[in-house]
Amino acid sequence: MMGFMTGEETRTTVSPSIPTPIRSSAQDADLRTPPTRAWMTRLVIAGIVLTALNLRPAITSLGALLEEVRDGLGMSGSVAGLLTSVPPLCFAVFGVMAPRLARRFGPAAVVCAGMLAIGTGLVLRPFVGGTAGFLVASALALMGIAVSNVLMPVIVKRWFPDRVGTMTGLYSMALALGTAAAAAVTVPMTRALGGNWQSGLAVWAALAAVAVLPWIPLVRAKGTPLSVETASAPAPAGAPAPAPASAAVSGAREASAPLRITRSRTAWALAVFFGLQATAAYITMGWMAQIFRDAGVPAGTAGLLLAVTMVMGVPLAFVIPRLATRLPHQGPIVVALGLCGFAGYAGLYLAPAAGAWAWAVLLGIANCAFPLALTMVGMRARTGAGVVQLSAFAQSTGYLISIPGPLLVGVLYQHSGGWGLPIALMAGLMVPQIVVGVLAGRDRTVEDEAAR
Repeated sequence: MMGFMTGEETRTTVSPSIPTPIRSSAQDADLRTPPTRAWMTRLVIAGIVLTALNLRPAITSLGALLEEVRDGLGMSGSVAGLLTSVPPLCFAVFGVMAPRLARRFGPAAVVCAGMLAIGTGLVLRPFVGGTAGFLVASALALMGIAVSNVLMPVIVKRWFPDRVGTMTGLYSMALALGTAAAAAVTVPMTRALGGNWQSGLAVWAALAAVAVLPWIPLVRAKGTPLSVETASAPAPAGAPAPAPASAAVSGAREASAPLRITRSRTAWALAVFFGLQATAAYITMGWMAQIFRDAGVPAGTAGLLLAVTMVMGVPLAFVIPRLATRLPHQGPIVVALGLCGFAGYAGLYLAPAAGAWAWAVLLGIANCAFPLALTMVGMRARTGAGVVQLSAFAQSTGYLISIPGPLLVGVLYQHSGGWGLPIALMAGLMVPQIVVGVLAGRDRTVEDEAAR
């Protein structure tokens, strides 16, 4: 009779008088799997989407009302250019803090605090009075955006390691949707609120308050990839099977070893590419509506044109990351986006009002270099620690590079009395963006380059 027993029955039968229940391997897996994993995964997805929706309204809502804010606060063109340079400055300064904060408190806690900072800053900045107070409150909101910017690729890599392209696309799509909504809705919403620009800017704090909610239970949950207790964290749904013990030890040593990110040419190329695309994006968000208004386009239509530019990122932000992860080299995508940028700037120079909708679409396609850059951050690093370092380095360095662009556009606009020189500057910056983007798109990892 024993000869007909299966191996499972042999292992689980202790004695004839005390039978042990027989469990299948699937039942064992169910016992090992925390029952909360499914709802936690849904919370992470909700948190990613709501966070992404909040990462640009603070900027594009201001761009739509920049003329009213300038008049209300008595700003010159140069000071307005400084105001449009504040976002990349804050992203560079505060983005460096994100990895250290995440190691100490966990990514979920840092992003949750970031959403609180965004909401607080957006409530305060229209009402504190004076340009200095407006800048300080804006910096508080931008600090929350900065740390969340850096940690979004990290959260995607940790929780969805086998779906980096898909989740980056979802995140980028939500980011583009929030950007476009703020550009399109701010002006009519301001009119509905009595024409008061302060109310039109402050109302976006409500969206940040909603984004806090999904992160609260994730902060309280221990032992997840989003907490500081990640050593025994359960694998996310759909993640590959655990590696053998020897491989795990080797991977842990590699992850814990200091990565000299500045030795990697790919890291530098990605940082410069990120900086140049950010320059184009913040010039567009800060000044494009004003370019159309100066060409005779009504304020409401100018806001819609900016919204069209931003909304182009909704479908393309989902397509481009998925396409990028399937290509060994992302250079062709970089070139295609750059050519769209050239065409859009040429149209703005030659016929800003006549072909406004076409130029808005072309520049919207060119701005999709942002989700491409985020995708390459996840692809150019082999380990989770590498992604953290590369994300912080590329974004912080990139945003530092982008600081002079919007400021220089404001200065050129004020002193030349027109948009010819600023548009020529924007078009000229597309050349180095294409070059470094092609270099960053090569199939290699920063860990290998840093080791060499």
